[in-house]
Amino acid sequence: MQDDGGFTIGRLAAAAGVGIQTVRFYERRGLLPRPERDGTAYRRYAADHLTRLRFIKKAQHLGFSLKEIRTLLDMSAATGTTCADVKNKADRKVEEIAAKIEDLQRMKRALEELSHACDVDRRAMQRCRTLECFDDGSPCRQPEQKRKRGAP
Repeated sequence: MQDDGGFTIGRLAAAAGVGIQTVRFYERRGLLPRPERDGTAYRRYAADHLTRLRFIKKAQHLGFSLKEIRTLLDMSAATGTTCADVKNKADRKVEEIAAKIEDLQRMKRALEELSHACDVDRRAMQRCRTLECFDDGSPCRQPEQKRKRGAP
């Protein structure tokens, strides 16, 4: 995979499980340092580049943005960074993910209500309630069911 001269960009990308364009993108964004060219005009990447690429990908899988990853990389390189500093970043990310989960659950419930409304009174509806709620700006809620005769 790596010889004494280091990785080519293709081998580095393959070892990290990313595409060549991803490596170039991270270089442009300053997340991955650009290596010097060797005598053949090819860039040679070191094992440290592979370690950094894997760090970036793992952090992305945990929901960190590229901006947040840059901060984490800076913290990793800083001598004064403590576990408490990193824990604070992780705790904030957990809170952010929890808020996103709540939003997704709210959206799911609203869509389920709209879908149920379509099932309940399909023939009586002239227009799809789901589409109406997108058009008129009203809350996307299931319409009140008609009360049966004799019901209180």
